[in-house]
Amino acid sequence: MAKSKLFRSTMVVSSMTMLSRVLGLVRDMVLMSVFGAGGLMDAFLVAFKIPNFLRRLFAEGAFSQAFVPVLSEYKERFTLQEVQILISRTSGALLMILSLLTVVVILAAPWVITLFAPGFADSPDKFATASELLRLTFPYLLFISMTAFAGSILQSYGRFAAPAFAPVLLNLCMISGALIFAPMFSKPIMALGYSVAIAGLLQFMIQLPQLWQQKLLVAPKVNFQHEGVRRILKLMLPAIFGVSVTQINLLLNTVFASLMMGGSVSWLYAAERLSELPLGLIGVAIGTVILPSLSASEAKKDDVTFRKTLDWASRLIILIGIPAAAALFVLSDVLMQSLFMRGEFVLRDAQMSGLALRSMSGGILGFMLIKIFAPAFFARQDTKTPVKIGVVAVIANMVFSVIFIGVFYFFKLPLHGGLALATTGASFVNAGLLYYFLHKRDLFRFGPHWKKLFAQFGFSCAVMVAALYAMLPYFPTHSAQWQRIGALLIISAIGAAVYGVVLLATGFRPRQLKHG
Repeated sequence: MAKSKLFRSTMVVSSMTMLSRVLGLVRDMVLMSVFGAGGLMDAFLVAFKIPNFLRRLFAEGAFSQAFVPVLSEYKERFTLQEVQILISRTSGALLMILSLLTVVVILAAPWVITLFAPGFADSPDKFATASELLRLTFPYLLFISMTAFAGSILQSYGRFAAPAFAPVLLNLCMISGALIFAPMFSKPIMALGYSVAIAGLLQFMIQLPQLWQQKLLVAPKVNFQHEGVRRILKLMLPAIFGVSVTQINLLLNTVFASLMMGGSVSWLYAAERLSELPLGLIGVAIGTVILPSLSASEAKKDDVTFRKTLDWASRLIILIGIPAAAALFVLSDVLMQSLFMRGEFVLRDAQMSGLALRSMSGGILGFMLIKIFAPAFFARQDTKTPVKIGVVAVIANMVFSVIFIGVFYFFKLPLHGGLALATTGASFVNAGLLYYFLHKRDLFRFGPHWKKLFAQFGFSCAVMVAALYAMLPYFPTHSAQWQRIGALLIISAIGAAVYGVVLLATGFRPRQLKHG
């Protein structure tokens, strides 16, 4: 991929992701308003989180990281026909594995809910509803995994728009389910289960025309003996753990939260959704774009471009990640009150969700760095290192959870805040160890020019934080929602402007974001 295309491709993915995230916020505002926090909403969130977790684990996580480097190598070394055969055999293997898994989970839904939400056993209605919903939502994994497969192919050929736009359809389907179809059901929450499954199918279908244009729309065939398939599976199995540690930690939080006071699952979900806004907008976008580039550099043995690509990605990540984490911390309550406090989602829910977001906000930078450091290993077809680091990070998350829950209990604070803080700690353990091994192997390091950059980013962020705190007393907590959202937008715009102006005043220039 040419250097000039990296930034352009990042902007395409980022803009589509922004549209998806904005609609995602609208979706969550609608869901919280219609169904509230706790009760059956907790049941849906668990039933949705299980296939969503596996999606990130298998499809967007380990599979993409294992498939793209192999596909890039086939593009460089073999004919189009060989590439088509690889795609056919890989899709056949993926379909077979996921179809079997889907059938097993549908049949064993109550046992799966018991595993992932043991606290629901004390509430028979919530447990039964969660089991029903899981049977409806789990086919989403099959459809969305094929969507991720198609997206990986298109991204390897420089086509980023359709894969990045696909999540918009999920948000539109769920909004329609809550507002239009939910009243038609005797149990309204069930409409969301159908919406999720339909959205998965639609996301896959919109990518088929571009695959056909690229002559890459081929019929799936099962052949686990194909050399490319064997390599992908070999890379994928350990990568399942290594690339998705963040999701494993968040899922562990759900297990613990199901044992806490009612509403804890929903409060953590609201915080996760807002923390994912900068992560998806920049972290996921850059990670998506650089993987094909890093894989191509590795295939050509071009170590210089490999390092420059990581350095460029790190500059963008830290430029956005530091102020994003700080702003989420300062504006946590304001964000929850502006976006979610309506209908069944009351002030107490906003405050509880705000506590979770404050605890989770510090990990935004760690989460974002993982998104660019992990692909550096997978581009080199090294899955063992991220796996070892992933094991350490999961253990760290469990240790931090015990410690912070104990601290929050001692100070009589809501325990779900301790879970969120544990996730933050684990993210920095993960990102720090990934960087350590990149540095040790001379693949990437923060060179001398980073001293000045860190000083510029840090000082500008400190001034922005001071400006945000100065504006907080004027936020209209008890006004109408549109007034709260308006005030939030004004505060955010002023904060961003202060950060940008101070950054320019310290000598930083936009040309420093150029690749290389």
